[in-house]
Amino acid sequence: MTPPRTADQELPPGLSPDDLILAPASSANPPPARDEHVHEAIRAHELQEQAGPSWADFAQGWDRGIYRDPVVCGGLAGLVLGLLGVFIVLRRAVFVTAAVSQAAGLGVALAFYLAIHHALDVPPVLAALVLGVTATVSLALPVHKLRLPRESALGLCFIAASALAVLVGDRISQEAHDVAGILFGTAVLVRRTDLWAVGIVGGVTTLVVAVFYRGLVFAGFDPEGAKVQKLPVRGLNLLFWALVAIEVSVATRALGALPVFAFAVIPAMAALPLVRRLPYALVGAALIGGLSGALGYLFAFFFQFPVGASQAAVAVAIWLVTLPFGALGRSR
Repeated sequence: MTPPRTADQELPPGLSPDDLILAPASSANPPPARDEHVHEAIRAHELQEQAGPSWADFAQGWDRGIYRDPVVCGGLAGLVLGLLGVFIVLRRAVFVTAAVSQAAGLGVALAFYLAIHHALDVPPVLAALVLGVTATVSLALPVHKLRLPRESALGLCFIAASALAVLVGDRISQEAHDVAGILFGTAVLVRRTDLWAVGIVGGVTTLVVAVFYRGLVFAGFDPEGAKVQKLPVRGLNLLFWALVAIEVSVATRALGALPVFAFAVIPAMAALPLVRRLPYALVGAALIGGLSGALGYLFAFFFQFPVGASQAAVAVAIWLVTLPFGALGRSR
């Protein structure tokens, strides 16, 4: 005779008789109270996710230093680029900034490519600076000898840099998110080294503009008068575009090409119609650029949008707000 099977032997592997205790079939016996608390916590979490981030979440991240660096970096970059943007807009050289920023983005993409495929550790900031300065120098060449208008050279540089950045980015899939951030601006987090670079370069740029303010104004807006006063017009122009190239390259590495282009154009467009004196326009454009960089990050955080596009959109919104005041000022 075979011995009778016990309950343990009749159960599937891994189960014991204690596992056969079933929950009450009747609703008269509710689940334990702790289950209700768990369900309430889950529902509260789902409602919080639907409501989006709160000021408490931002304050907690700010205290931990998560959001402090991006906000400060965006504000500093917007301030300095807004200052330079007044000269850029008045010189009618808006798309020079677009071409230089795209070239700087290409430099960062090349730095990633060399590090991944050729084990060459090239700092992205250095690569952005080299490509940005190269684009600036090439745009300063006498292209009229080639029977091409300067706008054609700008368009060629912009298209070539953008296309090459995308092609290079296609070969570095593991860094594709960084390349997208370079081109369109998704600076959710900013490296501390990038913040220091933006701060130092921005401080030096502002100091140089303050020291050479008179010469930059004459060389940019009245070159003939500057020559009469024996000012080095060519040297001052080279100095100005070198400042633009360096600032744009460093800011592009930290924030992306889209917000950098926006900061170099839109704050100046908002400030110039509001005032009659150039120094006031410089201060106003710098303040608008700084606000666009900082408030744009807050807008992206609370509404969960890409950072670079949000910063550019906030700059456009400020311009729209100032537009009626500028029209009233011109009508007087």
